[in-house]
Amino acid sequence: MTVTETLDLDHLRQWIGRSTEASDIVTAQLVKGLRATLFQEIGEPTTGDAAPWTVHWCLAQPVFPMSQLGPDGHPTRGGFLPPVPLPRRMWAGGELEFFDALRVGDEAKRTSRISDVTMKSGSTGALCFVSVEHTITTPRGIAIRERQDIVYRDMGGAPPAAAAKAPPPPPVAQHRENHMADPVLLFRYSALTFNGHRIHYDKEYVTKVQGYPWLIFHGPLQAALIVELAAKLHGGTAPKKFSYRGVQPLFEGSEFSINANDTATGMELWTANSQGQPTMKGTATW
Repeated sequence: MTVTETLDLDHLRQWIGRSTEASDIVTAQLVKGLRATLFQEIGEPTTGDAAPWTVHWCLAQPVFPMSQLGPDGHPTRGGFLPPVPLPRRMWAGGELEFFDALRVGDEAKRTSRISDVTMKSGSTGALCFVSVEHTITTPRGIAIRERQDIVYRDMGGAPPAAAAKAPPPPPVAQHRENHMADPVLLFRYSALTFNGHRIHYDKEYVTKVQGYPWLIFHGPLQAALIVELAAKLHGGTAPKKFSYRGVQPLFEGSEFSINANDTATGMELWTANSQGQPTMKGTATW
């Protein structure tokens, strides 16, 4: 009997409603490191200066001893997140609402709650989705509300190629930035977010165990770059709401782009690989 066949959804759904809190300080050094990683001017941030819009993903990350880490570099299953017995874990997408910028010197508190656990069947087998709601506050009030969707799936080999189908023509962008998906970039973001997931830095693990061809670009790093482009195109103002989802993995070792088109209600945004095929899609409204 496979792991998928023994996955007990009723048991996992008992985690719905569980909550946890954590707090951290936005430091000037953190802001400098994140600005550098997001291809921004580094400057010399001082108390009160605005941090990049998604700096909260670097704050108050869980810290576990080495003895409590699983083979993928994540903490062993259980605790706050439900113990989904599927070996591949990825950030699938989510939604962000921005109310206030986090600033150097802020004490930010994150309140997190498991909001849903569901199962679907995909081309590579069973998929288990865990949705987590976060509220980030400062002494000024709510700064960010977020829904984060995590997907777990079986190994089952790499996703099947779309047979002999030619990919659709890449979308045309009104606004575009190009960068290199460098392994150092991925390592820096893993360090800033205290993310031990080996798919982002261990080439032997990601190719021989997970079955991917190269290191995998972080989902939240793609989302962070999209949000910053959207804000830059709107005079530095973050969208009121940004919804996004991963489409396919983005790998290291080649150029990638961050793209935006204006729409009647806001912006359509996406990251794309070197062939121009979208890897993450999102929409933003102001």
